[in-house]
Amino acid sequence: MSNEIKRATGLLVIEAVNSNPNGDPDREGDPRQRPNGCGEISPVSFKRKLRDLLDDHDTPFFQALPEMFSNHADRYFILEHRGRDRKQITKELGKSPADFRNSEFVKKYWDARVFGNTFLEDGGDKGFIKTGVVQFGMGISIAPVDILRQTNTNKAGVQEGKNAGMAPLGYRVVDHGVYCMPFFVNPNYADKSGCTAEDIELLKLLIPHAYEQNRSAIRPDVRIRHAWYIEHKNILGSCPEYKLIEALTPEKIGDKMEPSLSWNDYQDKLSLPEELLAKVDSCIDLVNL
Repeated sequence: MSNEIKRATGLLVIEAVNSNPNGDPDREGDPRQRPNGCGEISPVSFKRKLRDLLDDHDTPFFQALPEMFSNHADRYFILEHRGRDRKQITKELGKSPADFRNSEFVKKYWDARVFGNTFLEDGGDKGFIKTGVVQFGMGISIAPVDILRQTNTNKAGVQEGKNAGMAPLGYRVVDHGVYCMPFFVNPNYADKSGCTAEDIELLKLLIPHAYEQNRSAIRPDVRIRHAWYIEHKNILGSCPEYKLIEALTPEKIGDKMEPSLSWNDYQDKLSLPEELLAKVDSCIDLVNL
């Protein structure tokens, strides 16, 4: 494997079916939604799914990863984990930026190498990592989404006298929606964060499983239809990234302001146009490799 990280542009096409892909705590857990009715999936929410896949090294999923990852679990801990000891992390950082590049911190935390971190911003040790190699953008639905709200019930209330076993409006889901979430790989920051080409390869392995390995009662059916990964011919970018994203974004058939009912309401994009494909090094769908 090459040690070089190539500049890349990515696009996730995510379909939510009777699921809440990302709840909004400011709206009592409703699926996130913009004033125009379009749904949102935050970058933090998606990165949390990737972190959760690596957080427990004893899971069948982690053990099923290629040996270059599963046999070196000490390199794939998650920094954004509850209960981390800040004093211990300060020791792992080293005493200077020069020490940091070879520190235990860099060797240990995959998400810090890939996404960067602000874990120590409130302490005295600032400036080691400001941003990461990989940045995810906001996922926005192509069309507005309908939100369904129902009261959950169970056979008997867990707490006596508490709504008699009911959770009023506890079931809040998107009827159907197709979201597009861009992401970007910028090798310019690799030296500062310690990110390696192997770290990016692991990211590419994790992305297709982000939702299927993290299902929940309120998020049972969220599908990644496509996970486009486009490598450029040089570090500066060989094609405007917005053109790549626009070319692979599905189009709503009919009234674009009407919520969709199924995947059949969209015109899918299965490849880049030839004129754009000629400007990049490769274009693959991580879901359909």
